[in-house]
Amino acid sequence: MLTLELITQEDDARPVFVTGNFNGWVTKDERYRMARVADGHYALAFQIPAKLAEPLEYKYVKGGWEGEELDADGLPRLNRRMEVPKGKVTDVVPQWKKHDDWYDPTYYPDIRILSKRFPMPKLRRRRRISVLLPWDYDKTDKHYPVLYLQDGQNLFDEDAPFGTWGVDKQLAALAEKGRGDFIVVAIDHGGKERINEYSPYDSQKWGEGLGHDYADFLTNTLKPYVDAQYRTRPQREHTGIGGSSMGGLISIYAGILFPEAYSKYMIFSPSLWVTPKVYTEPFRFSAFPQTKIYLYAGHKEGAGVVANVERFKQVMEKRSANRVQVRMNIDPEGMHNEATWGKEFPKAAEWLF
Repeated sequence: MLTLELITQEDDARPVFVTGNFNGWVTKDERYRMARVADGHYALAFQIPAKLAEPLEYKYVKGGWEGEELDADGLPRLNRRMEVPKGKVTDVVPQWKKHDDWYDPTYYPDIRILSKRFPMPKLRRRRRISVLLPWDYDKTDKHYPVLYLQDGQNLFDEDAPFGTWGVDKQLAALAEKGRGDFIVVAIDHGGKERINEYSPYDSQKWGEGLGHDYADFLTNTLKPYVDAQYRTRPQREHTGIGGSSMGGLISIYAGILFPEAYSKYMIFSPSLWVTPKVYTEPFRFSAFPQTKIYLYAGHKEGAGVVANVERFKQVMEKRSANRVQVRMNIDPEGMHNEATWGKEFPKAAEWLF
């Protein structure tokens, strides 16, 4: 067993991870997230894999490689090396790399794993849920609005295969301006089950639509648990839902299906082409209270995306008897990717919250 103790005079809210040849140099590996003992003081005890046949090499990072440790001269230090990895070792990090100068790490959100295997009763499966708390959550007694976002893997993980929204850094930038004072709940998608879970209706092409059960999970299982665990403002006026692509589609459906739960929609490039029913069928069983909807689409996303979003806006405004306020941004250069949605996030967040 090896215990690493870290002392640093330059500290902020970003979590500290240990990465090295023992885990393939993966950052943000929750198994190697250090516990904060006090400001500037961290610790982690872990077992070195038996298959490691070479000396241990490792580094400390604040979040990911964008926050790797630096030496006293402000340069990336060489890998730390240990021939016999056991006992207790105390390391000192003089300073950390700053990812960019567009956000202040002081305001970096407090990211916690609510559960790696949160139960989804009707779907009979489990899912990782992450929570991004305001940077000063533990320093106040405030209660916060909540935004539930789909495709959690792509929201703040620098190593995500398709890129990231960078929600963590966007929240830090908003907080520095005195904005973005809300909690984000990030729900991982189900991989190969993503299409079915995010589909409101059955389809010959996509198979069984499990969207109703997924929306029920968000509203009647996850939301009550989050409200019980954190200082939230649970009323619908303070609760939002959102996502992109198929995540945008299921967010629309969940919001319409459970209008008593959500008053704010953050909808980017929704896959409305998957099912035309989403324009009409939900209104048979839903009476709409006051709601704000932020819609985004780009002209470089593919045929029909912009037209579908414009049609949805018209339908919502027509059927809601002026109870729905819609803001729509159509970007002539907008593409269908995580980086684009990440840039749109702060605009939507400021308007919705």
